[in-house]
Amino acid sequence: MIHRRHLLALLGSAASLALSLAPGLAQQALDLSAAQATRPRAEPDEAAIKAIGKDAKFVKDGVFTVASASVRLPFAAFAEDNRTKIGVEIDFASLVADALGRRLEIVNVAWADWPLGVISGKYDAVLSNVTVTEERKEKFDFSTYRQDLLGFYVKASNPIEIREPKDVAGLKVIVGSGTNQEQILLRWNEQNVKAGLKPVEPLYFDDDVVLYIALESGRADAYLGPNPTLGFQSTQGKTRLAGNFSGGWPLTAEIAVTTRKGAGLAEAITAALNGQIKNGNYGKVLARWNLASEAVPESRTNPPGLPRK
Repeated sequence: MIHRRHLLALLGSAASLALSLAPGLAQQALDLSAAQATRPRAEPDEAAIKAIGKDAKFVKDGVFTVASASVRLPFAAFAEDNRTKIGVEIDFASLVADALGRRLEIVNVAWADWPLGVISGKYDAVLSNVTVTEERKEKFDFSTYRQDLLGFYVKASNPIEIREPKDVAGLKVIVGSGTNQEQILLRWNEQNVKAGLKPVEPLYFDDDVVLYIALESGRADAYLGPNPTLGFQSTQGKTRLAGNFSGGWPLTAEIAVTTRKGAGLAEAITAALNGQIKNGNYGKVLARWNLASEAVPESRTNPPGLPRK
């Protein structure tokens, strides 16, 4: 569990981001209020409502109960009242609830607890940066709404672009130890070395402050990590995106609303999301959290997921 002072510190950091946005992003200043007056809202979508399975049962009448296991923006965190959840995942949950003609109720849970909660019917769904995998599809249904992207971020004045493995040859790259992105970076490096290119030098930091100082001072060339958190951080104007690729590289990975297998909700949620893509609310939510690069052209129900390891 995150201690209250850590959550307040997180909000303080987010507030600093809002105050230090680059001029071109000024209109996207972060709303940390509990009221969330700037959050896009939707009208009931009759097609989505009709797509709800005949045997589908919600946790509560008239309510869409969503589990949220995130405590970090831009995914989800607490607003200024330290009780109300805000973030990109909450915005999408709100749009789906609106489209289904239901009131949204967010339940804050630990990551380890959401699978059993969804399976047992304690929550209707979870929106918490959940990637579609073939293993998870055995127990859950999915309605996709974001690409699962990693990002290379560099100092704002650094002109390099990273589009393929050879582009990291000879670079000093910050990466998290034991992460998926570290495995990908090491595979890229192995490929480069075999091709006679200079090896990459992975750098590891336990402290985010020290990490960003290294990046902004030029002691590190790039930082490879989850695109949402790094993209959010880049709104300060000190770093910029140098390249995106799938978190399932070389395969494509997608983030999805997750419901119990056979609960009769996935098709309705997919329809609700596609309605929001068409009317523009979807794009507004992504822009609000500087995640436009993660847009999908359409929501899909149970697409191919990442294979079993």
